[in-house]
Amino acid sequence: MNLMEKTIDKIDAEQRSVIYGLLSEVYMNEVSRDLLEQIKASGLLEIISESGSKELNLHFQGDINELTEELACEYSRLFIGPGKHISPHESVHHQLDGGDWGKLWGESTVAVQNFIKSTGMTYLDDFKGIPDHISVEFEFMKQLTLQEEEARKTQETEKINYYLSIEKRFLIEHIGCWVPGFCKKIIESSELLFYRDLALLTKSFIEFELKAITNE
Repeated sequence: MNLMEKTIDKIDAEQRSVIYGLLSEVYMNEVSRDLLEQIKASGLLEIISESGSKELNLHFQGDINELTEELACEYSRLFIGPGKHISPHESVHHQLDGGDWGKLWGESTVAVQNFIKSTGMTYLDDFKGIPDHISVEFEFMKQLTLQEEEARKTQETEKINYYLSIEKRFLIEHIGCWVPGFCKKIIESSELLFYRDLALLTKSFIEFELKAITNE
């Protein structure tokens, strides 16, 4: 068991929800100064440090405005373009018959949309994004783990098992199928420690989640 596993092994559904929520926000848009302050206060940097990166904490001790500008440029280069970039959408990362790779609004996009709706959860009325964006999938897991935590507080075993089963299915059928590979591409392409170490953390977290939830 590595340091990341030791750290995650101690967290409960509520803490998992916090991590999913922060990851959702970080991958959704360029990070703001407020989000960077939130990350610093959340303990996420400590988890990253325990999983092997000591340098990122030092990076955060510099000028926060300068860091925010640097990360905005890096986010655009990595995930938006122009030019070659790493799409944060599930459908793009599935290899199709014949060796081609998927495109935006592929089959998995519709599958994610239908999966989320089947649980009774809905998108915000002003949602204009694509349903299989990594931030949407992480937000969905945030809501599931929040519901799991509420069920644990009231000791409702049936509800606990229900939410765990949904989490397990979504991790296996969707997140686990593409997020580790997506993170590997970020690790190979990132120029700033923040996104490299964020990808390392995300990959380790999802891989551990898969192991943990299949043993429930």
